[in-house]
Amino acid sequence: MTSVTSSPVAVKGAPSGSADIPFNKQPVSPAKIVGTIIGYACMLFLAVFMVLPFVWMFLSAVKPNNEVYMVPIQWFPSVWHWENYIEIWTKAEMGLWTGNTIFFAICVTFLQVFTGSFAAYGFSKIQFRGRATLFLIYIATMAVPWQSYMVPQYKMLAAMGIANTRWSIILLQAFGAFGVFMMKQFYDTIPDELSEAARLDGLSEWGIYRRIILPLSGPSIAALAIITFTNTWNDYMGPLIYLRNNKLWTIQLGLKTFIGQYSADYAMIMTGSVISVIPILIVFLIGQKQFVEGIATSGMKG
Repeated sequence: MTSVTSSPVAVKGAPSGSADIPFNKQPVSPAKIVGTIIGYACMLFLAVFMVLPFVWMFLSAVKPNNEVYMVPIQWFPSVWHWENYIEIWTKAEMGLWTGNTIFFAICVTFLQVFTGSFAAYGFSKIQFRGRATLFLIYIATMAVPWQSYMVPQYKMLAAMGIANTRWSIILLQAFGAFGVFMMKQFYDTIPDELSEAARLDGLSEWGIYRRIILPLSGPSIAALAIITFTNTWNDYMGPLIYLRNNKLWTIQLGLKTFIGQYSADYAMIMTGSVISVIPILIVFLIGQKQFVEGIATSGMKG
């Protein structure tokens, strides 16, 4: 019995040894390599440009006071004053300010996520007359500058007797249009057949929202929560206008007062700034995956 062996068929015009080279492999031109290097160099430069102010702030927090604004800049302190992080709690009411800020951030975030997601469910999944017009009017409020109505808003709160109270911050920031807009973009990607089938099974609108829509909204809710928490934590103008009682001040407003009392103690100012930034970094690092996924899914249309 004879064995038959087949020899590889040579491709006409193919160079010797071309059988080992994948057909889809294209040579990389020098211009493309140079472009890639330039692109990465630009991104690295921008990253360093964005990070440098924070590095300077962290280093200035442990410098002697006379080295903070030295010209030229002295990046590293001659003596590391780690005790600044202890002294600031005795020189200022950092504990009270931090506690107030945490309280406002948690309350506003919870209410913003709940009201925003529930209202977005109504605009996205419930059919009613004038739905599109009402949504457009509601979203259009985001284009109105807050400075144009802050005085009437303050007078309204004063007439209600809740100015200079915690409610003035919570109520004004917990029902924003941004959360409704963001969550509706995500809910529009959920098939309507899910809610319609649930209605046929006798489930109420609250039951559909709680049992079907809400469990699917994890990434978008996480993204909205991080954005709201960050904005509330960093808010300065709201507490400045509505909170006259220094026992209700947030850390941002308190740092301004600290600057007024210790205007020459720049190292302590930087220490307070570092303390105010750390919670935001922690929150973002914990939820960055959900944040990116939530932003991506909220912008999709399916």
